Amino acid sequence: MKTLLKNVAVYRNHIVEEARNIEITNDRITGFPVEVADTSVYDTCIDGKGMLATPGFVNTHNHIAMTVFRSYADDMQLMDWLEKKIWPAEAKLDGDIVYAQTMLGIAEMLRCGTTSFADMYFLMDHVAEAVCDAGIRACLCRGLTGITPNAEEALQENREFYNNWHGSCDGRITVMFGPHAPYTCPEPYLRKVVETARSVGAEIHMHLSETEGEVENIRSQCGKSPIAWADDIGVFDGGCLAAHCVWIDEADMEIMAKKKVRVAHNPGSNLKLASGFAPIQKMLEKGIVVSLGTDGASSNNNLDIFEEMRLAALVHKANTLEPTAIPAETAVNMLTECGARALGYTDAGKLEIGYKADITCIDRSGLHWYPKNDALSLMAYSANSFDVDTVFVDGKLLLHNKEFVTLDIEKIKSEAERTKNKLFAQI
Repeated sequence: MKTLLKNVAVYRNHIVEEARNIEITNDRITGFPVEVADTSVYDTCIDGKGMLATPGFVNTHNHIAMTVFRSYADDMQLMDWLEKKIWPAEAKLDGDIVYAQTMLGIAEMLRCGTTSFADMYFLMDHVAEAVCDAGIRACLCRGLTGITPNAEEALQENREFYNNWHGSCDGRITVMFGPHAPYTCPEPYLRKVVETARSVGAEIHMHLSETEGEVENIRSQCGKSPIAWADDIGVFDGGCLAAHCVWIDEADMEIMAKKKVRVAHNPGSNLKLASGFAPIQKMLEKGIVVSLGTDGASSNNNLDIFEEMRLAALVHKANTLEPTAIPAETAVNMLTECGARALGYTDAGKLEIGYKADITCIDRSGLHWYPKNDALSLMAYSANSFDVDTVFVDGKLLLHNKEFVTLDIEKIKSEAERTKNKLFAQI
């Protein structure tokens, strides 16, 4: 299958090149031909005039089926939100609900230009089935807590999930292990998680240092920060994606840089839950890979990763009183290339020959794109997700002319509402 995306502006090698062509063969980018005399050799030709093609957007931290809890429990303290609202309601989830809500979340993300996401939740076989059906790319893990009666069973589920799904769906699914957080994973249990993950060669996705209270409690119990505690247990030794990392200090960042911890920064969720401001500028200065996540739709309340890019570009300027803190290009790279690196992809996240054809095309015809001075600055500070026009994942066209190509959106919305009613009838 050969596709030509023609006459499109291309963001590659840190510059925007206007009026270029991108050739896709099956799931890979295979060329950037300067001139195409005969388009008949292509199965599909798409006119990209007026659009900017970037590597596909990556959402590196999500709990996707939490779309069912969107607007359910807002404006609460984190632990009250979890203990009084979310955890009791989550106990009522089933595979039917998780599949339908995952399809809703995937559709929302694709419409916003997301081609890949990382997810930590429950009933993950149903999440994986939705990923396969929808055609998106995903890095999945089963959320694990050591303070529940089914802790050992959950760990075994994550191992079986890895064995059954890692590398599946034409390689679009990869699997990590998902210990939830230091306050839900006592040290003996977390050591078991690390040992099990290492035995199969899997990496770890974990919430770390999200709130000041978490850090204070772990310091009082263990005499060290959550980052140092996790390092001592070996969480970082086999590869780790750490979500949030809001309350970290210089010593923590030295550990993270040394152990090559990748960070999923969630500015929207951190603002809504009043968690604080992660020291992103300092992390970047130390060479730590920083990517962007939305978190779940219950704590955001949307899955618009484009919005997270803009927040990241703006919030840290104000917080540090430094207008150069997160430049436009840095914000765009956090959304694309750094997102792919955070999920461990070695052949995605760039528009380069041989890389996966995960491509997001942005319509630049809106008034907010004029006058056309700096393309990346316009993308970071002026554009929004409604400008996303075309999305390829693995070389397949999933969104075009701002319409879904493969998904039945009315059915997805109907199923999301049906399963929401089913869940809340039990609460």
